[in-house]
Amino acid sequence: MSLLRLLALSYLASASVFAMAATFVAHPELTRDLVRSAGAVAEMANDDLVQPFLNRGEPEAIARLDLAPPAPVQRPHDVTRQAVVAPPQPRMVQAPDVVAADPSPPDAITILPDLPQPPLAPKQVARNELPNATPAFRIPDPPSLDAPVPSRDQLVAARLEAGLTPEMTRNFDLFLYVSKADAGPLSQRLYVFEKQRSGDLKLLYDWAASTGREQHEISPRGEHTMTTTPSGYYELDPDRMYRGYRSYGWDQDMPYAMFFNWEREGLQTGLAIHAATGHDVEKLGARASAGCVHLAPENARILFNLIRKDYRGPVPRFAYDYGSQTMSNQGQLMHDRAGNLKMADGYRVLIRIENYGGSDDTVAALF
Repeated sequence: MSLLRLLALSYLASASVFAMAATFVAHPELTRDLVRSAGAVAEMANDDLVQPFLNRGEPEAIARLDLAPPAPVQRPHDVTRQAVVAPPQPRMVQAPDVVAADPSPPDAITILPDLPQPPLAPKQVARNELPNATPAFRIPDPPSLDAPVPSRDQLVAARLEAGLTPEMTRNFDLFLYVSKADAGPLSQRLYVFEKQRSGDLKLLYDWAASTGREQHEISPRGEHTMTTTPSGYYELDPDRMYRGYRSYGWDQDMPYAMFFNWEREGLQTGLAIHAATGHDVEKLGARASAGCVHLAPENARILFNLIRKDYRGPVPRFAYDYGSQTMSNQGQLMHDRAGNLKMADGYRVLIRIENYGGSDDTVAALF
């Protein structure tokens, strides 16, 4: 065979290969059919010779195969009902109103130091909780010209004792008298009395104080409120005694806070005795608070430590009106069916807040 003929045959073979390659590229389905046929033949013959050809398929053509199953066709008469599940609602976590310490406060405390004294409508109270009569003040006879002028502590003690019932005197050992009056020689002060073995009251401390401003205001949180200190009788809440405390509603620190155990309309109020801070220290002796009773920091510390150290014990409960969900602050105590006082754990401390400044002639003679 001549060289020319060999060149011609090589050219024809190359052209055939090129033509076949171009055909497979232009028609990839031919490649798939060829591979499938080879696979079928190999399975029938149980021969592995065809396997190499299966691996030579066009990768791009195989990668473009749609492997997802076809979407089911829904017919009007054959529709599958699917349960609609609502997305879970996010949990609402109430941010704490205050930052407190020693001991740790509960997760949520309603701070309402500005509540006015509630007008208690006459409601039926359960028979086993009928309160005793509201104590009435005894008006002393006017002193004669020869009678000695009582001292200041004797006058305040007489004023305090005039509002105490025998049950109160028996069941409490420390008495705090707060004058919320705007004027008068006894106004804006807190007096601490200790009961003696004889039953007499001995004055321990006489401190300048500040009570509520007694006016409508808008708190730092934008709430309309009345900054008043309600008159009445109160006990301390043994679960809310904090060396360090901060009011969220008024954005103020409340060191040595001693909250009152007074529930109003189903909520524990934020009325408390605590130390004044900042410029409020300079205002002691005048109305300056949002409703709490302010003391000088050192005096608040002394009172806080004294009460926690020496006066824990059982105390009578104040009457409770389930209709208004309000605890009495008028000195009415709770009794059972047998007439016995209902007792609870607490501090044997009774607080009396009164709008009395001592402006009568007897007090005026002392100053």
